[in-house]
Amino acid sequence: MRFSKFPFYAFALCLAAGSSLAEDKKAPEAAPTGYTDTPFLPGGKWRVHDDARPRPEVVTPGKTASEAPSDAIVLFDGKNLDEWIMDKDNAPADWIVKDGFMEVPPKGKGVGGYIKTKREFGDIQLHIEFATPEKVEGNSQGRGNSGVFFLGSHELQILDSYENKSYADGQASALYGYKPPLVNAVRKPGEWQTYDIIFEAPKWDAEGNLLKKAYITVLHNGVVTHHRQPYLGATGHKSVANYNTVIESGPIKLQDHSNPTRFRNIWVRELKLDAHE
Repeated sequence: MRFSKFPFYAFALCLAAGSSLAEDKKAPEAAPTGYTDTPFLPGGKWRVHDDARPRPEVVTPGKTASEAPSDAIVLFDGKNLDEWIMDKDNAPADWIVKDGFMEVPPKGKGVGGYIKTKREFGDIQLHIEFATPEKVEGNSQGRGNSGVFFLGSHELQILDSYENKSYADGQASALYGYKPPLVNAVRKPGEWQTYDIIFEAPKWDAEGNLLKKAYITVLHNGVVTHHRQPYLGATGHKSVANYNTVIESGPIKLQDHSNPTRFRNIWVRELKLDAHE
């Protein structure tokens, strides 16, 4: 039997064409993800869109506003007070823990008093949820009073300010004794509320001279009540705050003001605000 040379020739051409097409379909080399020939930014370390500049660390956010992101330190998850101690004597914290929250104990129950974190912090992002008592008792500063203290000394006020007249710099979300909030964003007594906070610790030089004041940004129930507001210094009562004490890090403290205030879903992220990458 004789075979035509044409089919074999055609088959060879197809192989060659297929090889050529395969080469054409090879993935092109990855395009650059930045530039190396753009102008330098002020300071001279990085160019605009610099390809060599380190990329941000990946952080997985929580599925809800309450859930801690992947790089957060969970200070209270509704189960125990392992991250907390008593402020006065560093004994184990004795606040009541039940139903996923902790609560200031009634007078005569337990040791009582402020509690603070075992860890110390400087620049942070803090998420904390709280509820003032549903049963309204007292008025002005005697109603749902507590507070969050940064460095153990710079207070952000907690108060039941729902239809409750009190002095402006003692209202909920005030920098106590100094700066009222931009607005009153409180919920009704007994309802859960949120503070989302960025706190910047003060900075000092080696001789103890103040280089930078403490600053705070606060969202109360999602509403801005302070935007990078400077503190006058460590909080006082019936006195003007000051920067007489050199401190750049300290515990987060929660106030026992003899009102059964509740807290839940507390987490913190340590910030590197002075990093210059």
